[in-house]
Amino acid sequence: MNPLSVRMYRAADHDAIVRLWDRVFADDPPWNAPADLIRIKRGVQPELFFVCELDGAVVGTAVAGFDGVRGWVHKVAADPDQRRSGIASHLMAVVEDGLRSAGCPKLNLQVRAGNDAAVAFYKAAGYAIEDRVSMGKRL
Repeated sequence: MNPLSVRMYRAADHDAIVRLWDRVFADDPPWNAPADLIRIKRGVQPELFFVCELDGAVVGTAVAGFDGVRGWVHKVAADPDQRRSGIASHLMAVVEDGLRSAGCPKLNLQVRAGNDAAVAFYKAAGYAIEDRVSMGKRL
């Protein structure tokens, strides 16, 4: 039996998630401040904000979205002290099930260049590198 449990975000998770994201995404730019992202996600598809617990402690997160055409996943985080214990895999399975249930035909995600460990994880989970140019614009 897997002692990990995944559920939707609760307000009581806020501080633990901020601490987790500060550790896991230490190189994030200022516009990705954890408190801001949590506030924004709580207002848009909050049912796709997943928290993974182990013995009552927050050890992982995944934030997903579905625009009716494609699903996206963001902020897949596993406590660095708990890596390779199945947290990210468990979260991704829940994300995929949730998006599939919503009618999502394809899930996209982005990995920062140079994050070879993340690329290897997603390849092992069945994701493929696609020939795309990723573009963005701050609003």
